[in-house]
Amino acid sequence: MNTPIERILRRPEVQQMTGLCCSAIYARMEQGTFPKPVKLGPQAVGWKLSDVQAWIATLEQVS
Repeated sequence: MNTPIERILRRPEVQQMTGLCCSAIYARMEQGTFPKPVKLGPQAVGWKLSDVQAWIATLEQVS
């Protein structure tokens, strides 16, 4: 069975896609209103593209 590989976005890409600054991303994560990142290494995280796209889609449904 071939499972599609999930693309991982680093913070600059997430910022570009969402229009949020770094502090806004982390503040929304603290509030539970933005997807949590996945750990990539000791000091590296990334966000699943599908999670970020789903978050953007929820915003589009509200407006």
